[in-house]
Amino acid sequence: MTKAKALPFARHKYADGSFKKILIDGKWVSAASGKEFESINPATGELLATVAEGSEEDIDRAVIAARRAFDGPWSKFKPFERQEILLRLADLVERHFDELSALDTLDMGAPISRTRGSRRRALGMLRYYAGQATSIHGETIHNSQPGDFFSYTLKEPVGVVGAIIPWNGPLGAAIWKIGPALATGCTVVLKPAEEASLTPLRLGELALEAGVPPGVINIVPGFGETAGAALAAHPDVDKVAFTGSHVTGQSVVKASAGNLKRVSLELGGKSPDVVFADADLELAVAGAAMGVFANSGQTCSAGTRLFVERRIYAEFVDRVAEFGKRLRVGNGLDPETQIGPLVSEQQLDRVTSYLDLGRQEGARAIAGGTRLKEGALAQGYFVAPTVFADVVDDMRIAQEEIFGPVISAISFEDIDELVRRANSTMFGLGSGIWTRDVSKAHRLAGAIRAGSVWVNCYQAMDPAVPFGGYKMSGYGRESGLQHVDDYLNVKAVWIKTA
Repeated sequence: MTKAKALPFARHKYADGSFKKILIDGKWVSAASGKEFESINPATGELLATVAEGSEEDIDRAVIAARRAFDGPWSKFKPFERQEILLRLADLVERHFDELSALDTLDMGAPISRTRGSRRRALGMLRYYAGQATSIHGETIHNSQPGDFFSYTLKEPVGVVGAIIPWNGPLGAAIWKIGPALATGCTVVLKPAEEASLTPLRLGELALEAGVPPGVINIVPGFGETAGAALAAHPDVDKVAFTGSHVTGQSVVKASAGNLKRVSLELGGKSPDVVFADADLELAVAGAAMGVFANSGQTCSAGTRLFVERRIYAEFVDRVAEFGKRLRVGNGLDPETQIGPLVSEQQLDRVTSYLDLGRQEGARAIAGGTRLKEGALAQGYFVAPTVFADVVDDMRIAQEEIFGPVISAISFEDIDELVRRANSTMFGLGSGIWTRDVSKAHRLAGAIRAGSVWVNCYQAMDPAVPFGGYKMSGYGRESGLQHVDDYLNVKAVWIKTA
């Protein structure tokens, strides 16, 4: 790969082709093996940076540092002091947010309008977890034991957390793991995705500036089969928080068995997005389309199975297709871009193979269906927003997570049939309902087996509202009080008072 000139917007130390090290015990170090890998701009194929490639030895060094910090200085920090650190980190993220959002755009391709638009969520998460740091408490329990006994509970940090995050939203994903860990008094070894490590590494610099003690946050970029696997299996890691594919999630569960470490999994989806004939169709067209096309379809909860009531199916699907055709596809640094590239050549190959498969299965691409290679798009990993019509439930494009800008449009007639078909998937992460009938909305919201149900909207998120899945979409929750509880142990204390 030939290194090209940095784009004007990208002229800062994290996108100039320089070498990025690993963060262990408050210090920036090279990988023990001396290996490194390239971080590539998916819009242009240009080199952004070279990154130290963490291995099992580096993971072990990081876990040792995290354990030492957990048992030592970090354990002495009071809730208010942890809160102060999180608030300082939030202030630094706010001050450097334009840089961080540009890094996300450069490293994984999302339009700058999207990454800049995540400001409220990123800062909201850090400040939400800062608030939770001083809200952790146990309870007194009136027990029924004969005699004089006083009983109460304590909530204590689970310990060393191994956090493994994906590439489809590096800044937000890193905060989602680091925030609750710091709030509860845990320490972290973070393994970012090799496709998008630059923003988490920059966040590590800001964490040190915020006063996070050495060893509390360690960041080891590398590959899943080496660094990720070593972290999941490490005997001195007390919890693994993983976001990624269900296949890798299964491997994480197996690897955790050695010391029965706690595991939380936020995995993939094949979410149903249901449009009834009585819906506000103008609202539903845009919502259903961007419920998939946003982030080039690289969103775990994307509403990729679009169920449309039969009597409006043809009209509605055509309107979604026309919406997709009007979207501007291009380099994410262009403020006018609405759809950026896929994250890597490997992901491009995966998505285009599903485009071929859809046609082979008998679906009809009424929008997109191809890789885009014209002009400035030629060197990047771009796929046109795609709408497949005439999709039936047992097609692979209707059952398997594609992770690209691909909608599979399916018709339905009655709500009982719809419930059965909407739930006929191994996943259960998100779902959408578009209707003006509140009774219908409540009935369907209760019947769909998914962790989130959005009514007349899609993918609304808030730090106080839990997010997670059913079935093969994982267990545990991100955001909300349950997320914080996932990083805590509950201890029961009995005192005989007589």
